[in-house]
Amino acid sequence: MTSFDLTPGERKKTLELVIDILEKYYSGNTAGRVTPPLEVAEIRAEVESADFDNPLSITGSVTKITEALGKYIVHLGHPMYYGLFNPRPNFPSVLADLITAVYNPQLAAWSHSPWASEVELYLVKQFGQKIGFPYEATDGVFATGGAEANITAVQCALNRHFPEYGESGCIAFRKRPLVYCSAEAHHSVIRAAKVSGLGRESVRMIQVNDRLEMDTRALEETINSDISAGHEPFMIVGTAGTTGTGAIDNLEKIAETAGKYNLWFHTDSAWGGAALLVPEMKPLLKGIAKSDSVTLDVHKWLSVTMSASMFITRHSDILGRTFRITTDYMPREAGKLEVVDPFSHSIQWSRRFTGLKLYLSLMVFGWKGYEEVIRRMTAAGSRLKEILVQNNWEILNSTPMPLVCFTDRDLKDDPAFIPWLCSSVVASGNAWVSVYPVKGLNAIRACITNYNTSETHLGDLVKIINEIRSDYLKKKTSSGDR
Repeated sequence: MTSFDLTPGERKKTLELVIDILEKYYSGNTAGRVTPPLEVAEIRAEVESADFDNPLSITGSVTKITEALGKYIVHLGHPMYYGLFNPRPNFPSVLADLITAVYNPQLAAWSHSPWASEVELYLVKQFGQKIGFPYEATDGVFATGGAEANITAVQCALNRHFPEYGESGCIAFRKRPLVYCSAEAHHSVIRAAKVSGLGRESVRMIQVNDRLEMDTRALEETINSDISAGHEPFMIVGTAGTTGTGAIDNLEKIAETAGKYNLWFHTDSAWGGAALLVPEMKPLLKGIAKSDSVTLDVHKWLSVTMSASMFITRHSDILGRTFRITTDYMPREAGKLEVVDPFSHSIQWSRRFTGLKLYLSLMVFGWKGYEEVIRRMTAAGSRLKEILVQNNWEILNSTPMPLVCFTDRDLKDDPAFIPWLCSSVVASGNAWVSVYPVKGLNAIRACITNYNTSETHLGDLVKIINEIRSDYLKKKTSSGDR
């Protein structure tokens, strides 16, 4: 008879093997390629080599899987990964995921996991205080990512502005509901509108100014124009740290506009919200305390394992009004207690204990530990800008965050150069960067996502792109293209 538990001896042997493999990877993942070879046939053959009619031993299976992962993923924890807010995870968060998997708490009903539920509520309130929300009024929920948190925000805004929406759905709309955000905002805002039944046309993407922040004058003009056209604005989304360039919208002015027109003000600070933990950086997010709700991705600048986000609001009743449903089958042990069942104020129903990875990290490192790491990564971003300028690269964005968009001063009008440079860097396996258009020009986008990225790594990146640029110029010269 098959035992899904395996034997104690098999478990011990396998855990020892796993710990050895993972420790070698975690402590030494600076070796080898940053990026995988994208050989589709080879990768599929590797996946399909698993024969489920002829199972392997547990140790053989683990070895096969970890070898494949070592070869066929982008290594996000590598200090030469300058990517899309995917960090090297701190070790306590790795342990938290293991602990969560073994205990496997179910966070739908409070009574099933009371300690875990209270941990997450405590974290929500702690971060609410960092934002500037009143402690007692703060509520929120852990989400799978920023996309779910932003969907939650749109749902809360709809339920607040259209009281009949929860029961009647889109029939409650007598005019077209409208959401406003920056043209540089994350596209999860559009997705939130689509899954909420509003459609893409209900999102107004407002032009940006020279600093790539939402143009607040254009915002108000658009709102007035839409009201005159018979539409019904209900929400503004400000961004604190845009994905492309790290721009921070004028949250103070947006809050003023939202108040003037009685609109829900949501701040998507999925990445940049971590600046709240550093005293000298917190003023960058001035006005965030006036938000009705905030998105903060824990798996970004707070360096925990994928995936974990927080939706935080200063309206203690809105999540219940938006998501509460009564059922006959859910546990009722906590029925007479002054607690909230997580399933009743979240998009998710059954879900894992996401908050433990943040809770354990804070227990080990504290606020000061995070403050030091964020400050160090920000300094690395500033240093990268300096090195790039010294090597005749032009910086195209102006964020105080550790994100740099740059191009060559003399090749910026060559549309082929930046895509070719990016492809060459990634194909080399030595680093990972991406392309992002800034003010009509293609730029290389490099973000410091790893707390172990040192000045040596920054120098290595610039050396790599300098060499590739030199090769490009030689090819242009040899081809007669000047």
